[in-house]
Amino acid sequence: MTIEVLVAPAKLTLSLRMVGIRDDGYHLVDAEMVTLDLADELEVSPPAGAEGQLTIEDRTGGLSVPGGPEDLVTRALHLVGRTADVVVRKAIPAGAGLGGGSADAAAVLRWAGFTDLVAAAGIGADVSFCLVGGRARVSGIGEVVKPLPFRDQAFTLLTPTVGCPTPDVYRRWDEMGGPLGDYGNDLEPAAMDLVPELAEWRDALGDATGRRPRLAGSGSTWFVEGEYPGDGRRIVRTVPTTVPA
Repeated sequence: MTIEVLVAPAKLTLSLRMVGIRDDGYHLVDAEMVTLDLADELEVSPPAGAEGQLTIEDRTGGLSVPGGPEDLVTRALHLVGRTADVVVRKAIPAGAGLGGGSADAAAVLRWAGFTDLVAAAGIGADVSFCLVGGRARVSGIGEVVKPLPFRDQAFTLLTPTVGCPTPDVYRRWDEMGGPLGDYGNDLEPAAMDLVPELAEWRDALGDATGRRPRLAGSGSTWFVEGEYPGDGRRIVRTVPTTVPA
């Protein structure tokens, strides 16, 4: 049996502006995203049964990942018309705004040789960027990915023990009348209103680093640029590609 090992790097959203809403309800964004050296690992093998099986092994100690037919890996397999047994070994925490599910789906698309960014965005808004990787400006509903020159950067992440369900954050943003974020992320006010405990984690990282943390995407991870080792904090670096050398 042939087993292929895929690498699925996390993404970090450095800035996120909400610039409109389409007639179908999808939000239009203008964002800068980068690929990180934090990655899930996927093992893909021929299916033992007719439908294939998805197994998720969580190594993060954080929120659980339910899997099932709505998992983005399953949806990616359906999109490319492939069947496989897939084992996902999670290193990217769930519900953290780091694109773990999108990264896994993008890894499957790369494995299948799939490059249609518009169709990829139909799986999830961050899948198109995760398929391209590096550093890019992302617009539309996530399907427009314009590569930018790579910057070698280090960031310190602090991921709370609470998650921020992305659909709920967007819904709260709508309910609040579409507020602007003061620190480059328009979803931050909505995430803070939805999960008030985020403030404690933001303040802890800010006090430890002397810098004002920013929220990663829809949350719940806070980050600052630079290396500030410490309890519960993770140091990550940007990488220029989603494919390891």
